[in-house]
Amino acid sequence: MGVFNRQKTNTEPRWLGPSATIRTPLIPSISAARWLLVLVAAAGVYFFYGFVVPVLAALVIGFASWPLYRKLVARVGGNTTIAATIAIVLIVTFLVIPISLAVAYTTGEVRTWVAWAIHANRFGAETPQWIVALPLAGSYLDELWTKYIGSPGAMGELIQAVSGAHIGNIYRAVLAAGGGAFHLLLTLLFMLIALFFVYRDGFSFSKQIDMLGERILPNRWERISRVVPATISSTVMGMTLIAIGEGIVLGVAYWIAGVPSPVTLGVLTGVMALIPGGAPLSFTLVSVYLLASGAHVAGIALFVWGTVELFIVDKTLRPKLVGGPIKLPFLPTFFGLVGGVKTMGFLGLFIGPVLMALLVAIWREWIHEVRTADAGPHVILDEQAPPVHRAAE
Repeated sequence: MGVFNRQKTNTEPRWLGPSATIRTPLIPSISAARWLLVLVAAAGVYFFYGFVVPVLAALVIGFASWPLYRKLVARVGGNTTIAATIAIVLIVTFLVIPISLAVAYTTGEVRTWVAWAIHANRFGAETPQWIVALPLAGSYLDELWTKYIGSPGAMGELIQAVSGAHIGNIYRAVLAAGGGAFHLLLTLLFMLIALFFVYRDGFSFSKQIDMLGERILPNRWERISRVVPATISSTVMGMTLIAIGEGIVLGVAYWIAGVPSPVTLGVLTGVMALIPGGAPLSFTLVSVYLLASGAHVAGIALFVWGTVELFIVDKTLRPKLVGGPIKLPFLPTFFGLVGGVKTMGFLGLFIGPVLMALLVAIWREWIHEVRTADAGPHVILDEQAPPVHRAAE
């Protein structure tokens, strides 16, 4: 009965004509599957482009904190949902809330600075006495201040000549930055949601990534899978978290020393700490300002405290967190910082250097493989050279 039905089905007429006896696929199934996968991935990137930054930030934080998270999972008996919830609560309490408050307060202080600049541009401003009292450079700086700031309209002409923007446009840009705080909070919310699922499903997701990586890069995936997490963890621990800590500690020191706008200067110090040598330059300039303004004790104490704090961090805390200094050149670090801010906004301060460190690490791995491949035949020839010379003799 089954054979009869199958034969009857084969003899039935087709809508588009009789079927061919030999069917050859127009595109091989493997190629079609690969192109379909590429198209689906491109469509996903196009439609979910707005979520790239928070998801990328969540992956970076997840990579960096994964060793600590594994210990937390072991403490709660292997329940990844409870462990992910606890990890998110800790990150919000000790990282997201302090950074959000600092950014909001800094925006208010920057508005005050810009308002003073608008007033000085309209009516002019006299040279501060501490600038005039500076040894050697006081008179020269007084002339520059009088030329570019002291006279009405001079500051606006200088800003327009340097940046091409009017001072009023800069003020409106600062107001827009303050209004963009809601967008930043929304991005942080999406980042925390993505980070929760990274923590909860990270074990199964890492197995899938390893399976795909071994299929795509069978000879290099073993080394890359070890280099990438170590590089991200070292960069985040050695640059980002320590830079945040230095900004907070030195910001408190600025407040104790009586420096104007200590929160803004602390945030700037934290940003400068991402660049090698940036933190010493920041607190040194603030110390010079205190000395020039007459607060000699506060200036000397701030310089000594900053030097001791950086020495302790570089000699004790950084090696303990990272396992050694990060050998990332200055130029890639600077490009990662500036490019991250330009592309991703505030979160680019932390994502940019991480991505640049990752690129440098992969580049070094490829260079190491090339040098090893080039050095292999020479070693074999050197080992075979003595018998050849003996035969020739």
